[in-house]
Amino acid sequence: MAALLIFAITYLVLAVGRLPGFRVDRTGAAIIGASFMVGVNALSLEEAYRAINFDTIILLFGMMIVVANLQLSGFFELVAERVVERARSPLVLLIAIVAVAGFFSAFFVNDTMCLVLTPLVLEIAVALRRNPVPYLLAVAMAANAGSAATITGNPQNMMIGSFSGIAYRHFLATLAPVAVLGLVLAVLVIFVAYRREFMTTESVRVAQRTVQVDRWLMWKSLMVSFAMIVMFFAGWPVPKVAIVAGAVLLISRRVSPEKVYRAIDWPLLVMFAGLFIVIAGVGKTSLEQDLAVVAGRLHLDNAFVLSGLSAMLSNVVSNVPAVLVFKPFVTQLANPQRAWLVLAMASTLAGNLTVVGSVANLIVIQQARHKVQIGFWEYFRVGAPLAVLTILAGSAWITWRGY
Repeated sequence: MAALLIFAITYLVLAVGRLPGFRVDRTGAAIIGASFMVGVNALSLEEAYRAINFDTIILLFGMMIVVANLQLSGFFELVAERVVERARSPLVLLIAIVAVAGFFSAFFVNDTMCLVLTPLVLEIAVALRRNPVPYLLAVAMAANAGSAATITGNPQNMMIGSFSGIAYRHFLATLAPVAVLGLVLAVLVIFVAYRREFMTTESVRVAQRTVQVDRWLMWKSLMVSFAMIVMFFAGWPVPKVAIVAGAVLLISRRVSPEKVYRAIDWPLLVMFAGLFIVIAGVGKTSLEQDLAVVAGRLHLDNAFVLSGLSAMLSNVVSNVPAVLVFKPFVTQLANPQRAWLVLAMASTLAGNLTVVGSVANLIVIQQARHKVQIGFWEYFRVGAPLAVLTILAGSAWITWRGY
């Protein structure tokens, strides 16, 4: 009962964002929940250590170092600038933003692309006297959709890749078509919702900006990143390749390591570790033995049912905690590999449903708030149909493929 109560309170804080009346955020809730699991003897210290999936932690940590070096070099900003400055109409500008955000989010974590692109897109839209909202929505929604394609696209996919053992290229072959469709639908839905913005013969001219680039760091980071992705496709262990790539980039005579460390999301790593322990504590109760029966009653072997439930839960407690909640269910299903792919697809694309569905959304809205306000309904009227369409299409695709 103590373990179940700790689990319930931890996930309540994850859903609300903070513990009411206290200065406890989501990371703090994970730390407190994990500590209390040990404190009430639901787990021993040794069991708590073993509960942490270090493959996921190492993969996420290594990717953060790689992405930090690319970001510090100015690479993402340079590519985004050169692509969007060639746009000659509002619609082409929208397509360019979706393409850049979606492609790079697939390989280098969607949150980073939102951090890089939001100030650039906002500045361009304001300078052109265009409505910045559809272009900012494009950044967030394309980042979410594009990140569904690979294991390294977002934190929940990294976790699923570690849990499932699915090969990088197999994951890509299954979900890349869904991600591409998601990017196409993002353009269409935003176009329909803001057709006055795009149905114009007026041309746009994006003035070329000077982008500060450290060319030596950029080429070094690109070579390491290219080698890393090649090794992913070759079947090398993804966490091992990622952390070695990060280590190689830390060997530098030019870049202060403190700059790299500041770019690492330490609270996210700690939250992952805490949630692993909280879920392991629940696993020691009788709850896990009942999950097989529950999974059968809910028909979680059905891709549409599993994707619908994971999408709803992802918008209540966020996608990373949602994946951990479904982990015991998935292991009880007849085809766990297919279930993991459905869960990766749905929990990621569900990020487009509401403002709070994804950290990427919050990054865009927070960074743009000093010039434009994007409210819940403003986002929902575009994100909800996009999320529903892409999740239904993804479920149909995985079912049709017959994994």
